[in-house]
Amino acid sequence: MSSEDFDWHEFLGRWRDEWVPRADAEDEDDDGEQPAASPARPGADESAIAAAEKRLGRRLPPSYRAFLGVSDGWHVDQMAAIYQLGGVEDIDWFGDPFDMTPMYEQSLGDDSREEEVLLAGMWRRALRLETDSDMSYALLDPGDTDRDGEWALYVYKGWSGEFPDRYVSFRAYMEAMYRDFHSDRVERPDFVNGTTRAQDARVEEAHRLALRGRYEEALPLLEEAQSFGRPGSRVLLTQLRHLLAPRGAQSYGFLAADPCYLPEILPLEAMSSAGGTWRSDGDDHWLGMMAARGVPRETAETVLGAMRDGTHRYAPPGPWGLAVAEARESARWGATDAAWRVLRDALPLWEAPGPSLIAPVGLLADPVLGPLVTPERGREILATPRAGETGPVPEPTPDLDPPGLAWLAEPAANRRPFDGYRCVWVEGTDPAALPDLIGEEGAEPSPPTDLYEASRRALRPHEREGVELWEDRAVVAVGRTSEGWAFAFDGHSHARISGLFRSPAPVASSTGRAVTVWREQSSPGDHSAAFHLSVAEQGEELYAYTVRGKEVQRSGAIPEALDPTNLFGPEDSEEEGELRVLEALHTELGLSLPRLALTQGRLPTFTTRSWTRAPQPGEGYGYVTLGRHRP
Repeated sequence: MSSEDFDWHEFLGRWRDEWVPRADAEDEDDDGEQPAASPARPGADESAIAAAEKRLGRRLPPSYRAFLGVSDGWHVDQMAAIYQLGGVEDIDWFGDPFDMTPMYEQSLGDDSREEEVLLAGMWRRALRLETDSDMSYALLDPGDTDRDGEWALYVYKGWSGEFPDRYVSFRAYMEAMYRDFHSDRVERPDFVNGTTRAQDARVEEAHRLALRGRYEEALPLLEEAQSFGRPGSRVLLTQLRHLLAPRGAQSYGFLAADPCYLPEILPLEAMSSAGGTWRSDGDDHWLGMMAARGVPRETAETVLGAMRDGTHRYAPPGPWGLAVAEARESARWGATDAAWRVLRDALPLWEAPGPSLIAPVGLLADPVLGPLVTPERGREILATPRAGETGPVPEPTPDLDPPGLAWLAEPAANRRPFDGYRCVWVEGTDPAALPDLIGEEGAEPSPPTDLYEASRRALRPHEREGVELWEDRAVVAVGRTSEGWAFAFDGHSHARISGLFRSPAPVASSTGRAVTVWREQSSPGDHSAAFHLSVAEQGEELYAYTVRGKEVQRSGAIPEALDPTNLFGPEDSEEEGELRVLEALHTELGLSLPRLALTQGRLPTFTTRSWTRAPQPGEGYGYVTLGRHRP
């Protein structure tokens, strides 16, 4: 970073002219001295700088040298760190008086990064700049240089126990301190100057750009304004970042307590605590934090409970709210692509509840609609003009659900979507009716929930009164396919297809066709995985088969297109045969499953009747539970 094109006179003069104490500064410091009236000193002449370089034994880096010629030292006033930078007569080599080098060197290894090696050696070769600080040190490192000859500057806060903060040059450090100077004084009502007015104008421009869909232009404006601590910049920037990374947690500060924004923002704040990813002290800490922001405890508890049990609903007013309700009705049974298309078309109708919101971020907290917002779709939201603004409309993002069932057998980023799975499809039936067909007594669809969590929390047969150990009751997600079949899907069971297996297809087919598919989870060293198909109509099984390795059990008149002898070749792997039958099921019967809803979203769940029958006289069964012993 060259200093040749940097005007230190203008930069330091502006800082000097804007100088006021912090809003929280005392009239006197701890030594009874008055706060500095100006941060600057007269500049050192060339001979004084050259004398210092001769004393030190080397030429100073360009930006620091140029700075000294304009001001021979500076009152930085960095809160709880560096207060005063000395001049040419004050600076000297640090010399590592606290023997930091061995501590940093002991962590180095053959694979250490260059920056780690440089930091370990910095302590003994650094030039110390500060003359007044809070157990902190400003250190220029001649061993950490760039192509312009600049030395990196490290600020080590001895009280923090943290690694030093690194700046690529003295100029970069001073520019950062100037931004901190502004941030520390933002609460002062009299702190108004050309810089604050320029940054506030950037926030207003970024607000307009964001609503017009030009978020990429708004981002750098807000990032710069936030570095100066300008009001409103952080919450606008938070919304952009949240939609660009929808799964990340973001804090909206006191906006959560504002009645204008609370319905949209407070559920977002509750997501981490509701998801169980909060601190060990859990709800009390979160509720206390919300109370400190001004949120009534009863309100916070209500929102947290709705987020936790899946009953929260994002319900904005107006035409956008009607589109949200329509989209949720589609998405709650798994039609996520159709739901997204409804939302996408309605985005221009979104109206901000107040000037602090620039996007419908409350959508992310909805248990059904939130999972639809991928990073790509988040960018699509931000690139769409909203709230009455106009501009180019972005190209629609592609649908996310592939047709058919083949995705069940395809590898995901690190593993298969499901190691094993089983599903019942019922033709022409409302999904809400499936518990009556195949559910245990009293079963009803739950609020939308994560299938894995629902399966993990479900009680096992030995934990449930009135349930026999031989019973295999599955926790299933329920929904509707794009072809109109209702489905009940279990992707997290470790059950096996046993001799007691009883297909749910016949009882599910009382009003039409029903299909059961079970791909048993494989276990290396145990036995081959199995694949089962059964099709029933009007309460009667039409045909069925189970393939395990080279062994096939079959019954009924199996259509040629679904015949296992045609689909599972003698030289095929289990995965190849599985993929072939899944493709045939889509082609011949029109079966599919919504990938996004089952792998990343939330659907209603219920517990089925047993997939195994009671053992007959002379038949045996085994039941094994695995647990961790607690001493």
